[in-house]
Amino acid sequence: MRAFFGTMAGQIFLILTVGMSVAAIIALLVAEQARHHDFERVRRQRVVASALDIATRLRRDPEKVEAMMAAHNIIGAYPAPEGVALSDADADLEAALTDRIGPQSQPEAGQVPVGLCFPGHEGQKDRAAGLIGAPRPDCWIVRFTDIGGQRRAMALTFPRIAKPPSTIFNPLYLLVIIAASAGLAILVARFVAKPLRRLERAAEAFSLSLDPEDVPETGPEEVRAALSTFNLMQRRARAGFAERTQLLAAISHDLQTPLTRLRLRLELVENADLRERLLADHQAMQTLVREGLDLASSTEAREEWSQIDIDSLLASMAEDAQDLGQPVRFASGCGGTVRVKPNALTRCIGNLVDNAVKYGGSADVSCARANGRLLIHVRDTGPGIPADQIDQMFEPFTRGPSGQPGGRNGTGIGLTIARSLAMSFEASVRLRNAEEGGLVATIDIKG
Repeated sequence: MRAFFGTMAGQIFLILTVGMSVAAIIALLVAEQARHHDFERVRRQRVVASALDIATRLRRDPEKVEAMMAAHNIIGAYPAPEGVALSDADADLEAALTDRIGPQSQPEAGQVPVGLCFPGHEGQKDRAAGLIGAPRPDCWIVRFTDIGGQRRAMALTFPRIAKPPSTIFNPLYLLVIIAASAGLAILVARFVAKPLRRLERAAEAFSLSLDPEDVPETGPEEVRAALSTFNLMQRRARAGFAERTQLLAAISHDLQTPLTRLRLRLELVENADLRERLLADHQAMQTLVREGLDLASSTEAREEWSQIDIDSLLASMAEDAQDLGQPVRFASGCGGTVRVKPNALTRCIGNLVDNAVKYGGSADVSCARANGRLLIHVRDTGPGIPADQIDQMFEPFTRGPSGQPGGRNGTGIGLTIARSLAMSFEASVRLRNAEEGGLVATIDIKG
């Protein structure tokens, strides 16, 4: 969890989940408050409508209406009992009555307990079938002055409207809000982080190979701009390495003529021992120039990716080496195909096999699969390398003791070339000393 929330996707997920959940709860609280105001408004509208109806009747025939109210012949409207004080007047209701009946009415209104509206009748509902335990009605006292200047007072009752309980803080309701927010947050976080993951994979591929594929420039404008800049950086880096390789190739080509003249002149040296030493130095110089060019070209060589049968390749390379008299054996295969750059892989294996034969006496080539990776092993029967020097063997021009890969008889860049070639098809090369003796070089490829 700590690792997930340390990523940008995790932080976006957390912010959106908390933010949307809080926003949803606040919105529901506002809606709940609005529902409460609407509920109270509907209750007041019932009181206003009943009070206006009774006021209209009293204007037409006050005596008859008073008699009907006293006899309880008008359902929901009765004479207000004497002595009931409106200690908690409803200002909104009074304003509505003033607007409907007229400002001269000077209304007073408020809700009172139903027991004050009908004193002495508390137990009557217990005698009615089906009303035992039923909610008590709402009772409102309304006083106003009619057009004749007489002060009127009435008690208005209505069946109680039960307001539904709030569900905002219901645990199940909160769980639904949080789950919905989390689901949307995951989608948004993945959508936002997707271009960055593409850029991350492209940067990783570029760190492994100077010949990666361009990143598709799709997505929002800002993302397309970033990807376009990254692709431009890749092209400029490739152009720089290509220019370096061309320079080295030109130098190597220009050196061939003076090196050839030098060899011809060395052949004329009369002292045989001196001549052999000078020719050996000349040969070392030619090898160094050639392998330096190979190292430069291995870092920027462009080649198409292909699927190859790995067992067939290893068996064929072992047979070709045997035809040249080299002690190379194809020990075991792993079956199937692998997506690589064939020429780069062939040159990489060839370098490791040459090292094994030259410094270890023989080479056993095999492959295996483990954890989604394909491993190509090249093992020799030589003395191996001290553990503290293994990592140094991949550094350019690093030479170990005589008789070891990169030893004093070599140029010190054979393993560097092999590693650069492996990086061109997103693989790696590592060395280890075998328990039974000898050195094992392993090419690790995504299988």
